[in-house]
Amino acid sequence: MTLTTLGEHKAFGGTVGYYRHASASNNCAMQFAAFVPACAPAEKLPVVTYLAGLTCTEETFMIKAGAQRKAAELRLILVAPDTSPRGEGVPDDPEGAYDFGLGAGFYLNATQSPWSRNYRMYDYVTRELAAQVVESFPADASRQGIFGHSMGGHGALTIGLRNTDRYRSISAFAPICSPVNCPWGQKALGNYLGDDRAAWSAYDATELVRNPATSRPQNTILVDQGLADQFLEQELHPHLLEEACAARNVPLELRRHAGYDHGYYFIASFMDDHLQHHGTILNG
Repeated sequence: MTLTTLGEHKAFGGTVGYYRHASASNNCAMQFAAFVPACAPAEKLPVVTYLAGLTCTEETFMIKAGAQRKAAELRLILVAPDTSPRGEGVPDDPEGAYDFGLGAGFYLNATQSPWSRNYRMYDYVTRELAAQVVESFPADASRQGIFGHSMGGHGALTIGLRNTDRYRSISAFAPICSPVNCPWGQKALGNYLGDDRAAWSAYDATELVRNPATSRPQNTILVDQGLADQFLEQELHPHLLEEACAARNVPLELRRHAGYDHGYYFIASFMDDHLQHHGTILNG
């Protein structure tokens, strides 16, 4: 798979890079960022994929989260894809809203026209991007984790829960825990997947946990939530995930933090904890 390098920057002994490649899943060019720590020529490192939230791009995490120092210490490759397909011919919300269309791919495979041609972010993250990373970097495909924020926290939880054999570590910051029960999720799932609510459950972390057919995660899921988050009551619903995990004995550490809102100051405050969570699991 051909990879175009858009730019690379030295950081904490390793490299932050920005890349573009053709995506068969999304029928467009996709961009992603990666931080690769310094390593020996034949060494393979664990990979942790970060999924960003609404309106973000592949740059957001690398610029704002302050993750590179700890990732270098723990010897973790960090990968951050864009949040949706983009480019000429890729459809957007007809009203230009921020919570649907460009920048709001919701990490699912759309089934409804016109979205189904491009909006296949689930396949992109789990298949194409994962394969590209293993091909292009010193990545150990057997040691992978996933985390994210808000819409990306939803993506990390659902992808992790649906692929417990691949993602050994899972965490999230202020995730959309039950999109079937919130306005953001109902708009996105309804447009991308249609009116069949049974299809929505495959992209709802709380519903996945409730489903006895869902495999138990290999390790404890870590979730951090700010109590001053402006989206907490209407959009995020961490209590629903907490209740579902307790009912099925799925290991969850849900930490609530007074005074913290939804933004990257919150994320940066607890980033080291999340990277340590992944590093401890993936480095054995």
